[in-house]
Amino acid sequence: MEEIVNQLADLSSLRDRHTLDEALVRLLYLNGKGAIGAVRMLRLVGEPDDLRCLTCAEFDAKKMAAVRQSAWKDWRDLPPLTRFPARLAARNQLQTALKPGEPWIAVVPVGEVLPVSTLLELESARPVPADLMRVLEGIVRVYANLESLLDYGEKDALTELLNRKSFDGAFLKAAVELTSDVDLSHVDRRAVPAQDAYWLAVIDIDFFKRVNDNFGHLIGDEVLLLVARLMRANFRFHDQLYRFGGEEFVILMRCASQDDAEGALERFRRMVEGHVFPQVGSITVSSGYAMLRNDDTPGAAFDRADKAVYYAKAHGRNQVVSYQKLVESGELIEEVEVTKDIDFF
Repeated sequence: MEEIVNQLADLSSLRDRHTLDEALVRLLYLNGKGAIGAVRMLRLVGEPDDLRCLTCAEFDAKKMAAVRQSAWKDWRDLPPLTRFPARLAARNQLQTALKPGEPWIAVVPVGEVLPVSTLLELESARPVPADLMRVLEGIVRVYANLESLLDYGEKDALTELLNRKSFDGAFLKAAVELTSDVDLSHVDRRAVPAQDAYWLAVIDIDFFKRVNDNFGHLIGDEVLLLVARLMRANFRFHDQLYRFGGEEFVILMRCASQDDAEGALERFRRMVEGHVFPQVGSITVSSGYAMLRNDDTPGAAFDRADKAVYYAKAHGRNQVVSYQKLVESGELIEEVEVTKDIDFF
């Protein structure tokens, strides 16, 4: 008991999601007392009527190290949830589901409210004793509570998009991935194309002050909620969506080319333009985006995208503008930071 308490204490000290996921599957495996052959954490991604299973952490005796599939692959290449009856049952019934036979598999939903987006799958050569399963399910509940606390601290209270204070850590992680891209998947292994890059986009609702002035802040909040919902519907499951405050939103996304990044933003612009907002009617958004650089800082990348969205708002609004294209066309002059040696003594 003391060992498990210490392990849970170590688990609760983690704040990075990937590290926390890997620590959980390792903890479940080690506390399986030799009865568990493999543990995998699955995220359900894709469309609501076509959910797919992404392995975001896995641990077994052969590898003895947590591995995960690349989140950047096309979700349509992932196996459908409907192909796995035990996973589907655990997700829909919100309780542990068993797959008898060899291998024996138990699927534990993470959370107690639909829609559940995370499942823990325990694989064994023979059925796991009931008392051991209760211990493992208890560990999963602790993890679910930790995840809820992280969500509370990292998400905007109104829209439930990521908040501004969580941005810097995600940005720095993206910068590291740009220089050390490795797909850790042992299934369907495929390298990330060399031309892939991260793009930072700033989205601003046009004339949002008029909405608050004319209809009140409650309607303004409803507009923000609906815009956030449209963002989730338009962008991919691995794109990171933020509300920076007021009517300003930020997206950190990975795309194979500038055309792909601009295409995603343009689809969103058209989606907002065509949506009918209750009482307000039609609204539009202006977007500016820039590619992340190897030596970037969060402030520098945001500044480039912000200059592009400022240009969009000053030149007609309701459009998507690329910082790179503005520089190439001469519309903007790029400021080059010059570092100098400083003698302190």
